[in-house]
Amino acid sequence: MSRQSDLTRFYDLLDRLTASIGGARLLSECHGHMEWPTRVVYFFFEDGEVRSDSDNGLRVVRVGTHALKPGSNNKLWNRLSQHRGVAKSGGGNHRGSIFRLLVGTALMARDPSRIVSSWAQGSSAQLPVREAEQQMESAVSLTIGSMLVAWMAIDDASGPDSLRGVIERGSIALLSNSGKPPLNPASLTWLGTHCPRPRVVASDLWNQNHVDDSYDPKFLDTFEMLVMAAPSMGQEHVS
Repeated sequence: MSRQSDLTRFYDLLDRLTASIGGARLLSECHGHMEWPTRVVYFFFEDGEVRSDSDNGLRVVRVGTHALKPGSNNKLWNRLSQHRGVAKSGGGNHRGSIFRLLVGTALMARDPSRIVSSWAQGSSAQLPVREAEQQMESAVSLTIGSMLVAWMAIDDASGPDSLRGVIERGSIALLSNSGKPPLNPASLTWLGTHCPRPRVVASDLWNQNHVDDSYDPKFLDTFEMLVMAAPSMGQEHVS
């Protein structure tokens, strides 16, 4: 099987999965009072980023999971809220979300007048530094909040053998265009093309890990099994 046929299969399954949860959700409209599944693999879609080599529809721009380290208790909404930012203030913390960090670097590279010198510096920052970063954090929240997110519930144990890790790694490696003939490439206006992180630009994804990996097509069999087992309409997940 070719990578293009594997991508077509992947997106067909992902379309079924998205239908089973009642459709992808606009992140800015999501909140913690929804009944979220505990652990998942999630997929982000960005307006204007469409597939050109595997049927029609939006292409995935980021794949992620959470709570992979043994003993980790981080739940889905905790992770999504770190990406989305704070709803009331519009701010956020890019030091707690590599997704936010990458989007911010791309926004500043596209418009150097918005550069914040402290961005991506250190794992924490004092209040004056965070206040100086607030405007850019708000811009990142608007950008990520306008994206759609879908997910596959996989409530397995944390650890290196987690099934969530298998699906995340396989999906990223399959979707990534890094070092391969591009399939479903980014649009010419995709914000990620401005990102100074080479792996983002090469992969056409807001990901850095696993973008240079080779994928094992067998992960799609597991992916299909999980999609077929997913409950319909997602009423068990979000209300």
